[in-house]
Amino acid sequence: MIGSKKKVLMTGATGFLGSNLLRELIKQKYDITILKRSFSNVDRIRDQIEFVKFFNIDKNSLKDIFKEISADVILHCATSYGRADKDPFAVIDANLMLPLKLLEIGKKNHIKYFLNTDTILSKRINYYALSKSQFKDWLEMYSDELVCINVLLEHFYGAFDDRTKFVSFIIDKLLTNAVEIDLTEGKQKRNFIYIDDVVGAFIKVLENLDNFKFGIYNYEIGADKSYEIRDVVELIKKISGNSLTKFNFGAIPYRKNEIMDSKADTEAIRSLGWKPKYSIIQGLTKTIHEEKGLRAP
Repeated sequence: MIGSKKKVLMTGATGFLGSNLLRELIKQKYDITILKRSFSNVDRIRDQIEFVKFFNIDKNSLKDIFKEISADVILHCATSYGRADKDPFAVIDANLMLPLKLLEIGKKNHIKYFLNTDTILSKRINYYALSKSQFKDWLEMYSDELVCINVLLEHFYGAFDDRTKFVSFIIDKLLTNAVEIDLTEGKQKRNFIYIDDVVGAFIKVLENLDNFKFGIYNYEIGADKSYEIRDVVELIKKISGNSLTKFNFGAIPYRKNEIMDSKADTEAIRSLGWKPKYSIIQGLTKTIHEEKGLRAP
């Protein structure tokens, strides 16, 4: 049974995932407050920001913010991948300290639901995955007093994502006719899920919040099938119409602790009525079409 719409306090709305989710929440007429920083790049949500309340957390304390807002659920989408900045403290601040502060102040202000964005990646891969894993342990600590919902994402993609993300990086290189791209051997399998399907999963969770009791719930979000990296980049090349770029498979070694076959167990999220709508061909085709449109004169 789908319950009433909750008032949402959201972090990470200026990012790729958050901006796509914000757009859908506004479309469905949720009451939304976003937390950002005064220097956050709002380009992704410039046409949406008039429909939400927002606070700059570098200018206002969380304690003062919570005096002014009314919210039912904290939706934590803010993430630091640690790609440009290798400093682990910056990653820890975004992925562990900020959500931990929100957990504590949310509990004190009688917010019932905390919806967290997590990753399928093993904590041994990098600072990002480790910090996400550490916060999950904290979620469990609070699960006696809050409904703690942890959404674990496989490799999601879509148009206008950060160019450091794998699919966006490959598309950008192919659409600009790069001479060659150095890659790993490409035998590792990854589960690629289109952004609209990820947004749909979050919406299903929000619609079903009234059915949750205090505790921790984990939902893995991914496509029905995993594919070898080698096959995916060849597919992107075919869809993009590129006939020039050469792939140098094996030029880059696998990462330490590389996952060779990533799979998602989607039984739990499917029980809420969700299922992916886009195949990998449909998702990549839509992404590449939109990216081409951005580059059109």
